[in-house]
Amino acid sequence: MTKKTNAKYTFNAEAARDTLVQAIRDLSEKQGFRRVVLGISGGKDSTVAAALCARALGANNVYGVMMPDGEQKDINDSVRVCEALGINRRTVNIGAIHTALKEVTDQLGENQPKGEYAIPASRQSDINVGPRLRMTVLRYIGQALGARLVGTGNLSEATVGYCTKDGDTSCDFNVLGSLTSVEVVQMGLTMPELPRELVEKTPADGLSGLSDEDNMGLRYADIHAYIRNGTCGDAATDDRIRAREAANMHKRQMPPILKAF
Repeated sequence: MTKKTNAKYTFNAEAARDTLVQAIRDLSEKQGFRRVVLGISGGKDSTVAAALCARALGANNVYGVMMPDGEQKDINDSVRVCEALGINRRTVNIGAIHTALKEVTDQLGENQPKGEYAIPASRQSDINVGPRLRMTVLRYIGQALGARLVGTGNLSEATVGYCTKDGDTSCDFNVLGSLTSVEVVQMGLTMPELPRELVEKTPADGLSGLSDEDNMGLRYADIHAYIRNGTCGDAATDDRIRAREAANMHKRQMPPILKAF
């Protein structure tokens, strides 16, 4: 996939912030909704997305949901985001749902009925089910509240496929999808209502004990440069990013409809 070099690229964080706030308001008016719901992880993306929505619609119309899977060591960061913005908050622990899913699919034992195949334990499947369960919870709450579901994934993650299909990619609108991870931080720093350390917090999945960059084997700064400038300055890294982008394009597109005639 070829990237065009844009040597004149500049990013105005304040202008982008104000444009997105107005875009949320415009969409709200056009589609006739006032409330929004989103998951609050305590990381930069959901933190900045919540702040944009609060500015656009008012904090009382933003419903944040904290969804630990069992114990979450940094859950207080999520609480701090909600308190700093004054948005509505609710905690739903998905741990029991996660365990129940593994039980009914027999990943915790060998009790499948005779003649039926077993479901093998899969660490990758287990990791990805968390975002999918969280999205189900958000859809449930959003419909009950008459609220639209806000996506918080950024362009850097989408480009290399560091996202879960039918999980964090599922939403009614994505407020950060046109911004790289680097730009999300820059924009977040223009919002004095946000704790600076949460905007600059090292992104991590909370499961592996590794940072997102360690998990990907790529630096967000390199992905940013590849997207905006056409190259990160290292051909081998460009090739790795390009390969991941091509392999994960299915996560960014609607499923193909196969033609019968």
